[in-house]
Amino acid sequence: MQYISTRGQAPALEFEDAMLSGLARDGGLYVPETIPQMSADDMRSLQGMSYEETAFRVMRPFVGSTLDDETFRDLIQNAYAGFGHAARAPLVQLAPNHFLLELFHGPTLAFKDFAMQLIGQLFQEALGRRGERVTIVGATSGDTGSAAIEAFRGLENVDVFILYPHGRVSEVQRRQMTTPSEGNVHALAIDGTFDDAQARLKDMFNDHAFRDDVRLAGVNSINWARVLAQVVYYFSSAASLGAPDRSVSFTVPTGNFGDIFAGYIAKRMGLPIDKLIVATNQNDILHRCLSTGAYQKGDVLPSISPSMDIQVSSNFERALFDVYDRDGGAIRQLMDELQTGGFAVSQGALERLQDTFSSGRVSEAETLAMIARAHREMGELLCPHSAIGVEVAETQRDASIPMITLATAHPAKFPAAVEQASGIHPPLPNRMSDLYERPERVTRIANDLQALQEHIRETRRS
Repeated sequence: MQYISTRGQAPALEFEDAMLSGLARDGGLYVPETIPQMSADDMRSLQGMSYEETAFRVMRPFVGSTLDDETFRDLIQNAYAGFGHAARAPLVQLAPNHFLLELFHGPTLAFKDFAMQLIGQLFQEALGRRGERVTIVGATSGDTGSAAIEAFRGLENVDVFILYPHGRVSEVQRRQMTTPSEGNVHALAIDGTFDDAQARLKDMFNDHAFRDDVRLAGVNSINWARVLAQVVYYFSSAASLGAPDRSVSFTVPTGNFGDIFAGYIAKRMGLPIDKLIVATNQNDILHRCLSTGAYQKGDVLPSISPSMDIQVSSNFERALFDVYDRDGGAIRQLMDELQTGGFAVSQGALERLQDTFSSGRVSEAETLAMIARAHREMGELLCPHSAIGVEVAETQRDASIPMITLATAHPAKFPAAVEQASGIHPPLPNRMSDLYERPERVTRIANDLQALQEHIRETRRS
């Protein structure tokens, strides 16, 4: 299995090299050269199967010869052993033919754990075998950072630096990043937005001298292995509802487009998905683009769903690459135009996007109202992001087709918004009950590439 860049000017890599590289050297994102197919019988065999075995069968064709079957199975088992639910990603019924996919039973209470726990295992195995060490730098709007720190804390051959927008994450999200005591993890509060943090991350990857000097690696959703791990729960949940003999739809609260792009890959693999619905908050660049074809950056507005406070959705580039017939030159031109404010998707490409994706936007007031309604009428306490997904799903779903809405985080990660809407302060799980008492360790830093690079060089272990 070979991986190619969306911008067409980087060499093709095997799975492990693409994973360790993160961003391609031409600034593009790696995607598989071909998409493996699952037959109807293959999908039927997933019904009643453990999450770990489903993960092995779905991901195995993408890994190629990098890992033998026994090693890969062991890494998957280790990745999900610490989850707090035996089903890993259980389905809960909200209403007739509407189901919630709970993706918050991992160690940091967010869907990012499904990918990050596996990536931690994959990195540890690869670096140990190669005798190498890397410096991981990530940007987060809240959940990726804590999941990455949890996955890599204490590892001898990895240093982790996580950039997050100062003052723009929830207190629980911040403390999950700033309270680990291991010396190889570093929380950096950047003066700016998530888009600023993500831009500086890409700047570091595109500075090849710095990249090579510190052996830079990335675990943001730009990393293909992140997307691949998320493909699994589309198959596991659909199989639970009768796929492939029954079509299903998914609604995904998303800001960076990675989680729903995983659903697109599942559909490309043969999973019978009727609708893939993007649910956005007031930072609605994806909804605007899918509705009009205009991808124009605006100001990032702080919200009660901070993990979606994004105006540059990196993984959207992967979808554009496909609808532009995998033309790297066309994608380079669009990304150049984005640097000056935005671009227009061609009519043909927009029609192809709209054939697969639809979208909806939810206001702050609507989000709070859905949290209250879901608790009152559905018996579920939702985080703001999950509430956005349920609101859009309820508005757009076809009653004859099962709808699965992704619940991306535990409500305890956003207690202020949940309490405001429902009157209930959601408690943290027992294993995290002392989070507010743990000492914090964080560096406040300017939105400046040189300052960030100097700090990383000086702080990382040689």
